[in-house]
Amino acid sequence: MNNISQRDIEHIFERLRSGVVPERGLEAFAVGIDRSRGEIKRQLDLAGNNEGVFKFLRGGYGCGKTFMARLALLDAQAQGFATSFVVVSDNDLHFHRFDDVYRKVVQELATDRCDRGALGFIIDRWIARMEDAAIDGGANPEAEDFDTQVQQRIEADLGSLTGGKAPEDMTRVLRSIFALKQQNKFPEASALLSWLSGSENVAASSKRIAGIKGDIGSKEAMDYLQGILAITKASGYKGLVIVIDEAETMLRMKTDIRAKSLNGIRQICDAADRYPGLFWIFTGTPEFFDTNRGVAGLSPLHDRLKLIKTGNFANPRQPQLVLTPFDAERLKDVALKLRELYPTEQRKQLTKKVTPEFIDLLVAKVTQGFGGDVGIVPRQFLRQLVNILDLAATEPDFDPMTDGGYDLVELSAEEIRIRDGLPYFEPESSDAEQYAVTF
Repeated sequence: MNNISQRDIEHIFERLRSGVVPERGLEAFAVGIDRSRGEIKRQLDLAGNNEGVFKFLRGGYGCGKTFMARLALLDAQAQGFATSFVVVSDNDLHFHRFDDVYRKVVQELATDRCDRGALGFIIDRWIARMEDAAIDGGANPEAEDFDTQVQQRIEADLGSLTGGKAPEDMTRVLRSIFALKQQNKFPEASALLSWLSGSENVAASSKRIAGIKGDIGSKEAMDYLQGILAITKASGYKGLVIVIDEAETMLRMKTDIRAKSLNGIRQICDAADRYPGLFWIFTGTPEFFDTNRGVAGLSPLHDRLKLIKTGNFANPRQPQLVLTPFDAERLKDVALKLRELYPTEQRKQLTKKVTPEFIDLLVAKVTQGFGGDVGIVPRQFLRQLVNILDLAATEPDFDPMTDGGYDLVELSAEEIRIRDGLPYFEPESSDAEQYAVTF
């Protein structure tokens, strides 16, 4: 915990105040996840050795799927991977539209040095390596044809890295981005970078500079992703880790969209070995995996992902990694870690008020409406805890044992349905049917 920066500590508590999983510093209050984290590390090692792999994190609400996925990305960056974190959306991310997937993945590209939108940074690193390689090969950086030699290396390297499968427009755009930057035409280069990131709002005049028309479509989007993966590795990273969070959102989509989206996931899993160094992580609830409305309704995907249990044991090396729900003891351990981490000059005042006994009481109070089921409400518990830590540190007269009822605040729609014993989605007559396989 001593290794965490003050900036990350402030980030943790600011995010928890909003009921959101922090993006940094998660290892400082991670509890009871060593087994799951070890399996993610095993997969990262495979990806680092040029395997294409995928994993599905399975857990009910409150099991920490998003936390585990975020921590996986931090571990990946620490090991030298670039990463991307994408949340499934009802509106702008339908998984059968690979251009949607590509755009979201590239827009959220991150590295240990760039929090978001890292494509330009990665390309600059790659081009710098091409320049160094040209110089090492005897090229004179002061020669008039040096830029031409670098452009030739860019094209040759991209073709070699992708086995000649890189789209021609991708090569044209990368060549043009390099040339424009050498001419100090940064706005024009930035426009082409936006196009390569999947934007559909790039002016035709900017596209003409690179000799391209149209936008990146669904059919070719995965070829572009293969090119981005190749560039990422060539720029010095081990590979790319992509999280697709909240896959259960698909259960709320229309039947035809669900079917196409699940088929899209099947295609990604089937093609995993063609993307060496790429690690996909999906998160989903049991309903996503086990109902006909979800994975179970598409036989080829279900066969690939089905969970095998031996008694009460589930092998963590299966495609589905089962995350265990919180219990009272684990929630208390997290609370104590956060109390220790909390930034304050009133440490004695804080620890005197927020005692282990009070934390036990808070766990019991927060879970009352859920029949004592601790596993459902960690997000709400931690939000309430941080509010109490704030008050204990700033209000000398505040006594948490007597000054609050500590009811749940702002339950999400999903939490309300769970509290009321309802399924995550409204049942439909088509839920008993199987999906057709498409290609």
